[in-house]
Amino acid sequence: MKIAIASGKGGTGKTTIAVNLALSLKDAQLFDCDVEEPNCNLFLGYDLEKVEDVNVPTPVIDKSKCDLCGKCSEFCQFNALAVLPEDVMIFPTLCHGCGGCSIVCPNEAISEVDRKVGVIEGSTNEDLVFYQGLLKIGEPMTSLVIKALQEHIDKNTTAIIDAPPGTACPVIASVKNVDYCILVTESTPFGFHDLKLALDVMRILGIPFGVVINQCDIGDNRVEEYCIEEEIPVLMKIPYDREIARLYSQGIPFVNEMPEWKDRFVRLFRDVTSLYEMRDRTEQ
Repeated sequence: MKIAIASGKGGTGKTTIAVNLALSLKDAQLFDCDVEEPNCNLFLGYDLEKVEDVNVPTPVIDKSKCDLCGKCSEFCQFNALAVLPEDVMIFPTLCHGCGGCSIVCPNEAISEVDRKVGVIEGSTNEDLVFYQGLLKIGEPMTSLVIKALQEHIDKNTTAIIDAPPGTACPVIASVKNVDYCILVTESTPFGFHDLKLALDVMRILGIPFGVVINQCDIGDNRVEEYCIEEEIPVLMKIPYDREIARLYSQGIPFVNEMPEWKDRFVRLFRDVTSLYEMRDRTEQ
């Protein structure tokens, strides 16, 4: 299975759930898709090696062949090219690398060169196979790095995907091909509001989902009451625990020091598997 850990907002404990779940399973993979600020390895402490660069093919104009016809800029939906009366301007950070401009150019005046937008790093350990993507500073093409990162998923092994926070394009790129999504929230006004945004995204994408309520004994009961009303599975509740907070502050996954929680995360995985299989049978 491919299981994404997502949330409508940052700071709910999404990375905590992803890391501890992955470490609780045997023969699992963990992918940190929060490529603007990957932080899973703060808890793992692995020595990462570069796996590959992520490049975007970006147009280059041969001005000796270009007659300024404007077909390239008319084709580009992202305004990466602008044809002026006497020149052509290229805006590399707007280019999505589709290659369409070179196809429509009648004079073959456009070629492409690779532009580095990020890097994939990884580590294979006895406990866990881990990969992360890292977006180059100043680059906006987050989804391209996420897509390149997920190409390293072994389909024969359970993959845990730590998605970025929010509900924008990076989240959709991270979750669109998963089997199940665990939405992590907290029972506060902000947590409840952003959870509903994330739920809307999952419903639109048709991805089965359940909820983990972190720090469940602070705030109020609005999240759990809403889940009951909407028949959304509450997969796990994690209390506001001083020992968990202490381990977190030291960068230690709490399942390594609190073995009873490893059993709970294994049970969480079994529940997710059962819910997915039940939905799959219903659809058939």
